[in-house]
Amino acid sequence: MSELNLTNVDGNSRGQWKSTFGFVMAAAGSAIGLGNLWKFPYLAGKNGGGAFVIIYLSLIIIVGFSLVLAEMSVGRKGQTSAYGSFKKINGKFGFIGMMGVITSFIILSYYSVIGGWILKYIGSYFLGGIPGNESGNYFTSLISSPLEPLGYHFIFIFVTALIVLGGIEKGIERASKFMMPALFVLLIFVSIRSVTLPGAMEGIKFFLKPDFSKITLDTFVAALGQVFFSLSLGMGVMVTYGSYLKKDGNMPKDSLTIPFIDTLIAMLSGFAILPAVFALGFEPGQGPGLMFVTLPAVFDKMPMGSFFGIIFFILVLFAAITSSISLLETSVSLVVDQFKLGRIKAVILLGVVAFLLGVPSSLANGVLGNVHIFGKNFFDLMCFITDNILLPSGGLLLCLFVGYVWGPKEALKEITNNHNISFKLGKLWIFGIRYIAPVMLGIVLINCLK
Repeated sequence: MSELNLTNVDGNSRGQWKSTFGFVMAAAGSAIGLGNLWKFPYLAGKNGGGAFVIIYLSLIIIVGFSLVLAEMSVGRKGQTSAYGSFKKINGKFGFIGMMGVITSFIILSYYSVIGGWILKYIGSYFLGGIPGNESGNYFTSLISSPLEPLGYHFIFIFVTALIVLGGIEKGIERASKFMMPALFVLLIFVSIRSVTLPGAMEGIKFFLKPDFSKITLDTFVAALGQVFFSLSLGMGVMVTYGSYLKKDGNMPKDSLTIPFIDTLIAMLSGFAILPAVFALGFEPGQGPGLMFVTLPAVFDKMPMGSFFGIIFFILVLFAAITSSISLLETSVSLVVDQFKLGRIKAVILLGVVAFLLGVPSSLANGVLGNVHIFGKNFFDLMCFITDNILLPSGGLLLCLFVGYVWGPKEALKEITNNHNISFKLGKLWIFGIRYIAPVMLGIVLINCLK
């Protein structure tokens, strides 16, 4: 195994996951990103609390599990990059994999910018914290600076590339096996502090109290969109990670574990964030405003706020890095497998290109603040293209490919190791991937393009 991984670093062999635990941690780490922390809790609270959570959990099982398993099966069947795996199954459909690779690379370019902001905040809390009444100005000053965001963007890309440089086992798997359990422990720690603050119950009620009067079609679409975007679907990541699986693994079990861990982290995030926000008199929100403006103001009012600020932003950093390494690996796999470039050269090349592609996003709120394309700055434009067009389109094409081109019966042979392992949900999975998932993804795509 050690010989295999040494050659993997030089690009002469693909390598494999050393353990099922390592694969699950890496795949779950890819799925668990900033959306779990800054979007899910607010969506749940605003859309019926516990009622939204029930809908979300149902969709995770019906749609999320089906799509994760479909992507992993394509990858393990192909044993090569996302592009190569689709092409190997049917030569006319490699473009679906290529579309996923392009999507993940664009996401990496601006995701790294946000990762850089996180690094800046960690440093600030180590140096004493951020004054609550200045948190808005502090964030605005950071993102509008001409040079500082670029520096942190570079550091984040560098750290991501350094991990991917180590290959599957010695790089991605090793890092994920450390960061994911650490993220979980730190999140529980912050959650305990949050729910024990005086007045925290209001935040818990906002998050979990069922209000079925708020359930509308928009609620359903919001839950469906969150399921899809939360699981790293439609961007070639699960196909790529699946391609490193051993042929005797239990894919149905792994495919169910990944959405479970992703949902668990999303729920814990709600307990970590919302009770503290309500307890200290702030309005809940989502996105960068919640993480970089509201929460620093919350920490400023908390006893030992700087300490909890450090803990929180470190766990956010772990969530960001475990996602970013999967985004970079998807492109590295393509270059190594299809163009036969060594891993070291591929990582350096793609790391530099990702940094350069992220420069306009890094400067979108500063030097390039007046540059708008279709009414959006460069950062928002990249987000719109990936989130509203490429991701749902890629997911829909995946369903159609597995359901009607490759064929679910052939896919089931791969999933069940040629019928050597039991998969009692096989018929339901076929129905889901052929009928339910495509319709639901069509709804997401239409809603995104409104």
